[in-house]
Amino acid sequence: MTVKIAPSVLSSDFSRLGAELAAVEAAGGDWVHIDIMDGHFVPNITFGPSVVKAMRPHTKLPFDVHLMIEPADPFIAAFADAGADIISVHKEGGPHIHRSLQVIRSLGKKAGVVLNPGTDIGGLEYMLDEIDLVLVMTVNPGFGGQAFIPAVVDKVRKVKALTGDRPIHIEIDGGVSTANAGLLARAGADVLVAGTSVFKGGTEADYRRNIQALRDSL
Repeated sequence: MTVKIAPSVLSSDFSRLGAELAAVEAAGGDWVHIDIMDGHFVPNITFGPSVVKAMRPHTKLPFDVHLMIEPADPFIAAFADAGADIISVHKEGGPHIHRSLQVIRSLGKKAGVVLNPGTDIGGLEYMLDEIDLVLVMTVNPGFGGQAFIPAVVDKVRKVKALTGDRPIHIEIDGGVSTANAGLLARAGADVLVAGTSVFKGGTEADYRRNIQALRDSL
């Protein structure tokens, strides 16, 4: 299994987003993870569709857009138009998660469902035909730099058992580091979102070393 590394721009230097995107691509990142926060569903505010659109010309990497907003449905099309390749929504992000996933796919984008640390996997089996990705949060959403919650590893195993051989990515977001990347991959994860552990140091050379260290730890 090839594990993808998705640097999270939440940990980047916002004053030079274009350069940061180009740097993580050159350093070997596979996807760019973009956390969208509304100050309502989570206690923070980050980017809107216009910022995502402004980022798009600076890298050819897939944009993995994580909507930590509620309601999510009214904004799905705007983020699709802005350049998202993958759009993930929380089970709690609207009244009808199945419909949200259908909307994402109807726009030609890959669809993901997000599970918070306190969200069980109940009902996931009824969405398998509509999803391309399950994003398992290993911290509570809203801020970067939080400590990894070890108990969630068992949830990753359960999600992997449920998805089986289907072409569904299992993505991890929160506290990913060289200390736990291997554990997460063995549990079934094949995409690791990494913010602080990629962007520490602040230069392209640092990012290259950090991404390689994550790969080596697998």
